[in-house]
Amino acid sequence: MEYQEAKDKFISTWGSLGSLWGINKAMAQIQALLFISTKPLSMEDIMEELKISRGNTSMNLRQLMDWGIVTKEIIPGERKEYFTTEKDVQELARIVAKERSRREIKPVIKILKDVSSIKDDGTEKTKELIKQTKALHELTDTMDTMINKVVNQQQKWLTKSLLKLFK
Repeated sequence: MEYQEAKDKFISTWGSLGSLWGINKAMAQIQALLFISTKPLSMEDIMEELKISRGNTSMNLRQLMDWGIVTKEIIPGERKEYFTTEKDVQELARIVAKERSRREIKPVIKILKDVSSIKDDGTEKTKELIKQTKALHELTDTMDTMINKVVNQQQKWLTKSLLKLFK
């Protein structure tokens, strides 16, 4: 397999996997392109490489910056904006895990807490709803706390955490 084929395959596969971390295909492909790039890329470079529109590129770069995965980089003497991404795989995973917790898990925990705190009217169906949603709230909250402890560790958090788990 030659470089261009391998590059295209990586970007395409990463794009398909994007939905697993809660982002769309184009957003994941932009991040993948930046991830393997040896230098920061302009919006035009990204558009040309991925064959996507300016609007799509702009919107997805903004979202990647909101996630904290992509940053703007200033290149002296250049008027264009350039973009780069986190290159450390473990740090990237940490950022994604932290952001997914904030965007997805925390809102679910709040809803489960609200639902499990309803007034018990004494009926069997209400008692079951309270019991099950309270159990789910406690489990989700515990898992989120564990994830946040792992995420808040510094360097090589994934490796350290996995080693601790297997000891």
